[in-house]
Amino acid sequence: MTDQQPKPAGHMSRPLKITLSIVGILIALPIIAIIILLTFDWNRAKPWLNAKVSEAIDRPFAIVGDLNVHWERPSESIIPNQRTWRDYIPWPHLYANDVHVGNPAGLPQRDMASVRQFSFSLNPFALLKHTINIPVLRFDGPRVELLRTDATHYNWVYKHEEKESKWKLDLERLVLSRGQVHVLDAVTKADVTADIDTLNNDPTYGIAWKLRGTYNEVPVGGGGKAGAVLSLQDQDAPFPVQADMHGGPYRVALEGTVTRPAKLSGLDLKLKLAGPSMARLYALTGVVLPETPAFSTEGHLTGSIGEEGKSRWTYDKFTGKVGQSDIGGTLSFAAQKPRNKLTATVVSHQLRFEDLGPLVGADSNADKKKRGVADVQPEGKALPVEKFHTEKWKVLDADVKFSADRIIKTANLPLSKLNTHLVMNNGVLTLNPLNFNFAGGSVTSHIKLDGSSGGNAKGDAIKATLDATARQIKVKQLFPAVEKIQQATAGDIYAETKLSATGDSVAEMLAKSNGEVKGLVSQGVVSKLLLEEAGLNVGNVIITKLFGDKQVQLNCLASDLAVTNGVAQTRTFVLDTEEAIVDIDGWVNLNNEQMNLRVKPETKALRLFTLRTPFYVKGTFKKPDLSLDKKVLAIKGGAAAALAVIAAPAAALLPLINTGPGHDSPCSSLLAKARAKPEAPPPGKTAKR
Repeated sequence: MTDQQPKPAGHMSRPLKITLSIVGILIALPIIAIIILLTFDWNRAKPWLNAKVSEAIDRPFAIVGDLNVHWERPSESIIPNQRTWRDYIPWPHLYANDVHVGNPAGLPQRDMASVRQFSFSLNPFALLKHTINIPVLRFDGPRVELLRTDATHYNWVYKHEEKESKWKLDLERLVLSRGQVHVLDAVTKADVTADIDTLNNDPTYGIAWKLRGTYNEVPVGGGGKAGAVLSLQDQDAPFPVQADMHGGPYRVALEGTVTRPAKLSGLDLKLKLAGPSMARLYALTGVVLPETPAFSTEGHLTGSIGEEGKSRWTYDKFTGKVGQSDIGGTLSFAAQKPRNKLTATVVSHQLRFEDLGPLVGADSNADKKKRGVADVQPEGKALPVEKFHTEKWKVLDADVKFSADRIIKTANLPLSKLNTHLVMNNGVLTLNPLNFNFAGGSVTSHIKLDGSSGGNAKGDAIKATLDATARQIKVKQLFPAVEKIQQATAGDIYAETKLSATGDSVAEMLAKSNGEVKGLVSQGVVSKLLLEEAGLNVGNVIITKLFGDKQVQLNCLASDLAVTNGVAQTRTFVLDTEEAIVDIDGWVNLNNEQMNLRVKPETKALRLFTLRTPFYVKGTFKKPDLSLDKKVLAIKGGAAAALAVIAAPAAALLPLINTGPGHDSPCSSLLAKARAKPEAPPPGKTAKR
């Protein structure tokens, strides 16, 4: 017989108690967790969080202000009339105040980035699918400094280890409020600040920015717009940009799209450029361009940066002005080994001759200042002394074709149809050919400037050669404003020049030049007025002294000059008119721009006609001086005496006759007489007319 006690009413069995306890714990845990989450002081987690983030990004990280989590219903995600039970569950919203990110080791220890507050909400249900879904990430007052102290030390690269993860980040929207990006780059000498802010309700652009600071020690400024920051996540989608910036006197305006902006893998922009000289764009573009007057262009820029820094850019169908000349065409740039290359085809319908001056430094000191170079031209020197910057010639190879339909100096300078093919190869520049039509004739030239050893310690930067010919230049077309020429017989001008030289400016190369210059003028007229039209000061002095200010019929002008170490010495220089033969003998020094010419006139026959005594033309190119030969009186008669002066050297001019005026020209007759030995008339006989 067992002795069992009856169970009191309401007593639960042990298994039931265990079951109910487990259920109670399961119910209590989320409640306790919610209570902890709602009441937990998240600032206690800051030391741990700061340490973990600093370790991950390899630089200091600190949340200095409060770190809070608020639980709020996701009102932004609710679609009207489509509410579900999830829309009533609060989501965590994190707020972090006064957050700082420092620079990595090896750089100045100051903030790389800071923000007054950043905040975001987190979708807890997306966590079940291993997705971190953040509808909106807000940055209030962000500050970023991109710092580079030299070519190998900069702060915008993080260590990054590729690891497979089941988690995916889904960031729907990024809002930047009153932000600032500061670029401080010792390599490019950039100290530029951009103020940025988010744009609302703009269908194309997501942020706006304003720029200020200096780049390469030049003040810069401007502003623009760009696409939404999050659109950068789609790397293959075009990212819209629009900007209007200025750097000193230069202005750049652009509008279009960029693919993968961080790598500039694709640009498609409408681009405008303007400034005082194309040469100053080198600091910005790295492309060697010539010195020019003030310019402006507008065109279509496309291109990309490929692997290993290789890139190709095309500035297509551009138009613009250089000085007062129009330009247009296509320009391509390729970054390649061993040197980058520029290829272009440029056309000018109307080229002002004066706008070519900066190419060789022939513009005024005032214009030099405008295009950003020193006013180096001495007051009393005529030849340009501005140096060519050959140290940049090896940076770039070039293949440029340029043509101009019409060239304007004055209304009376009949230049047209200029065309040249410029090739730069490893520091050697050639213009082959450089041709243009001139006054009904043509000028053909080949120029080579070897700057491959430019800037060396030996002194001479450039080895230059010039080979030029002029054919059938019509005197009548050369001076159409002189009415009396139209009534006179007007012949042609023929010339040949071959020179070699060394130096780093036009003045220095001419001062060290060697070669020869030959020329013929077959028929025409000469006068002070005509030479004033040509701007020939020395010619004015000579013609006025010989004939006064009147029209004189010219039969032939023949010249043959030998150039040695910058000194042009006359071998033949004779002027044959209807009244006399004038012989010119002497030298012109291209180094010091001095001259010493003896002008000796001879009448063609004994008659009542008296020329003035021989005289000298001395002085400088800009200020020629005339003085009389007091020892010699004017000679009446004896043209053979003048021919004797040019007898031997005259044969060197025969090739010009063969290619030019022909054997029936007065020049042919003059040189034929010169080849014969001069003979004095017998006593009592007069010279033949």
